[in-house]
Amino acid sequence: MASAADTKIEQAIRDLDDQWSKAAGAKDVDKTISFYSDDALVMPPNAPSATTKEAIRKIWKDLLTDANISWKTKKVEVAQSGDLAFSSGTYEVTLNDPTGTPVNDRGKYLEVWKKQSDGTWKCGVDIWNSDLAATAPAPAEKK
Repeated sequence: MASAADTKIEQAIRDLDDQWSKAAGAKDVDKTISFYSDDALVMPPNAPSATTKEAIRKIWKDLLTDANISWKTKKVEVAQSGDLAFSSGTYEVTLNDPTGTPVNDRGKYLEVWKKQSDGTWKCGVDIWNSDLAATAPAPAEKK
């Protein structure tokens, strides 16, 4: 059974994740990346991991330029130590393919939250991937 402190932390993480989703939905890059810790690791689908603020900013700037995204927390679990938690849930995104046709995607994510020295919570690890089948690239043209 979760302690009162765990329940309070769980709600704080749910609230932060909801605020984060709203910031991304509003296409606010600065606010969106403010939820990450200084040493965050971001693992987007079909791309290299990002470990610097600049690389994380580029991922989100590119994503928010071309997409509408939202996510919903399904589960939060707090470590017994009270300084780590993870949240998982589902996301939905609509983006334009290279021809400008809107494409809908949905998937799941996992975030690891770390309590910072000032008592706030920041996301230290973020990974997401699609539930949809991967599509094969178009065959190369024969010369």
